[in-house]
Amino acid sequence: MTQTTTSNTARRGSVRVQPSPKRVRIYLGGKLVADSTAALLVWEAPYYPTYYLPVADVRAELEPTDTTTRSSSRGEAVHYTVRVGEAEAVDGALRYPDSPLDELRDTVRFDWNAMDAWFEEDEEIFVHPRDPHTRVDVLPSSRHVRVLVNGEVVADSHRPWLLFETGLPTRYYLPKVDVRMDLLEPTDTVTHCPYKGDAQYWAVRAGGETVPDIAWSYRHPVPESIRVAGAVSFYNERVDIEVDGLPLDRPQTKFS
Repeated sequence: MTQTTTSNTARRGSVRVQPSPKRVRIYLGGKLVADSTAALLVWEAPYYPTYYLPVADVRAELEPTDTTTRSSSRGEAVHYTVRVGEAEAVDGALRYPDSPLDELRDTVRFDWNAMDAWFEEDEEIFVHPRDPHTRVDVLPSSRHVRVLVNGEVVADSHRPWLLFETGLPTRYYLPKVDVRMDLLEPTDTVTHCPYKGDAQYWAVRAGGETVPDIAWSYRHPVPESIRVAGAVSFYNERVDIEVDGLPLDRPQTKFS
């Protein structure tokens, strides 16, 4: 297991590379695949990073497959089957041995969903690595929040929790007793967030229309967001929200 103290950040096009100070471990079939204190966070897309680990820190067997892919920013990728014990993941890893980004040449990128478990230090993480530039704050508030769907009031509360997450509009989480739960219909939709946990969704019947998946709740949020457990939030982008009597503009985000 190697270790680094570098803090340099490299960039090529939209791709950003930054060392992570966290110990990262990956498991497949209950066996250790990789263990590193020199992992790199790589933003292949703008919304969240993925981990690249030094080849020297890989404990599994990597066998090249016939699959190759090309990235304009990272170069030509060689794919590998990951084998450890009796478990294997075909095309479960890739490398960019001749990447124009020097930092990536001696690293391995494991497919997140092909692995069974990922750990930062001794805490299991889900969905994708946490972005060190993203922060989530949950604060109690006495603001008066009303939520309207098609002109009909579906929630009215003086005791919301306000969730502030980097890059997203403020989310208003309201106690269920302040929500017209008789207008909400559960759906099969579930989403996963590394900062908040697994969310269940509702459609809302209002104004003669049923609008799908515009309200959600975290029954068992991760510790950082435990304050919103069981509370209901609505997409600011798709409903009308009033705060202290003033209507909010509908923001334009990827959820619009």
